[in-house]
Amino acid sequence: MRQKVTGMLEIDDLKKMVDNGEIETVLTVFPDIYGRLMGKRITGRYFVDDVLEGEVHACDYLLACDMEMDPVPGYKFTSWQTGYGDFRLLPDLATLRIASWLEKTALVLCDLYNEEEDVLIDIAPRSVLKSQIERAAKLGYIAMGASEVELYIFKDTFEEAAEKEYLNLKPIGNYIEDYHILQGTREEFVVGAIRNHMDKSGVPVECSKGEWGPGQQEINLRYAEFLEMADRQVIYKHAAKEIAWQKECAVTFMAKWDERFAGSSMHVHASLWDKSGINSLFAGEDKMGPVHVSPLFRWFLGGWMKHISEVFAFYAPYPTSYKRFVAGSFAPTGIACSYDNRTAAFRIVGHGPSLRIECRSPGADANPYLAFAVTLAAGLDGIENKIEPPDLFEGDVYASEDLPQIPKTLNESIRNLEESDWAKATFGSDFIEHYLHFFKTEQRKFDEVVTNWERARYFERA
Repeated sequence: MRQKVTGMLEIDDLKKMVDNGEIETVLTVFPDIYGRLMGKRITGRYFVDDVLEGEVHACDYLLACDMEMDPVPGYKFTSWQTGYGDFRLLPDLATLRIASWLEKTALVLCDLYNEEEDVLIDIAPRSVLKSQIERAAKLGYIAMGASEVELYIFKDTFEEAAEKEYLNLKPIGNYIEDYHILQGTREEFVVGAIRNHMDKSGVPVECSKGEWGPGQQEINLRYAEFLEMADRQVIYKHAAKEIAWQKECAVTFMAKWDERFAGSSMHVHASLWDKSGINSLFAGEDKMGPVHVSPLFRWFLGGWMKHISEVFAFYAPYPTSYKRFVAGSFAPTGIACSYDNRTAAFRIVGHGPSLRIECRSPGADANPYLAFAVTLAAGLDGIENKIEPPDLFEGDVYASEDLPQIPKTLNESIRNLEESDWAKATFGSDFIEHYLHFFKTEQRKFDEVVTNWERARYFERA
C-alpha cells in the first residue's frame, strides 16, 4: 500500500508553494528507451494554471533515437516518412514531488499518450510496465520490488572525463572498499548528498555501502510496488549525476566501465502480495531448502528462470553490459537458484513476510521499467502455467559445467528474443520489433567503432 513519503506533493501543496515562490519550476519528464529522463522545464505558474487542465507535447522521435539523439531509421513507430510528429505527456500526479537537489524545483513523471487518441503509447517503458502490473492485478496480485543499484565515483568532473576521452580516469578510491567505513567517509560528500536529497525528494533510501571496486558504492532504495520502484530508480540515477556534477566529480552507472574492476549491478528483488498490500503471498508450507514457500513462489521463480534467456537483453541492453559477467566477480554466469548464494543468478533471501527472490543478472545500465516488466511477465507466466523451478543448487555456481549459462553477448540475447514466441505473445509483436531494432542498433554502432584497445594492439604490430 502507498505510504506517505517525505517529499511527495499533493496538488494543493504545489499550488501553495507556487503562490509563495517556493516552487518556480516543474520538471515535467518521462523515461525514454534508455531509461533517461526527457521532457521540459515548465514554470510553476504555467504548470498549475494550464498543464493540470491541459497537456504537454514532445516529438515522438524521443522513443526512436539513439544516445546521441540521432533519429534512427527503421522504426515502425515513427520515421522521417511519417514526419516525426508529437505525442502527449500527461503528468501522473501521484509522482509529483520536490526535487530538493535543485533550487525551487518540483518533478513529475508523465505517461505518453497518442497525439490523436486517448490511448497509451504501448512501446513506452512506463506503459509496458503498467500493462504487466494491470495483468497481475487482475489475478489478484501486487508486485513489490527493490533494486540495489551500484555506481562508480570519480575525482574527474564530467567535463574533464570528456576532455580526456574517458581514458585514465581517476576513481575516488584506490582499493576495493566493500563495506569499508573509512573510504566511505571520504566519499560521503557526494554519496551522503545523494542519500539525503533522495530522502527529501520522495525516494526513500535504506543505506549506502562501499562495493567491490575502488570508488564503487551501492545505494539501496526502499522497496515499493513495481511502478513506484522503477520511478524511484530513474529519479535516483538522474539526481545522482546532477549532484555529482554539483560536487565537481562524476559518477557512472555503466555495467562495466573498466575490465580491471568489478561491474555495477541492479540486483532486482521481487515478491507478490495480496490486493491489500499487507500479506505476502510467497511464504507458505512447502519446504524449499531452509525456507518454507508457497506454490506461487515456486511457480513465479520457475517462470522467471525459464524465460530469463529470452528477455535477457532487457537486463543487459548494450554490448558493454556483457563484460560484467565474469566468474568470481559476484556477477552471475550460470542460471541457477540457490538460498543465500551470491554465485547464483537467482538468490532466495529472507523468511516469512520478507521472503523474496533476488535476480543478480540486471546491470546498473538497465532500464528499470523494462527490467521490472519482463520480470513480472515471466513470473506470471510461471504462475499461470504452474512452471516448477529446478532443484536448489548448492555450492559454487561458477565451478559447475552442467548448468545453463546466461547469454555471453548482446547478439546472443537478440537472437533469443527474436526467436521467443512467448515474448511476442506477451508483449505484442510491435513492442518486440521496436526493442529488437533498438538492441540491434546499439550492437551495430558498437561494431562500427575502432576502439582504443584495437589501436594499441594492432597499430604498430599488425
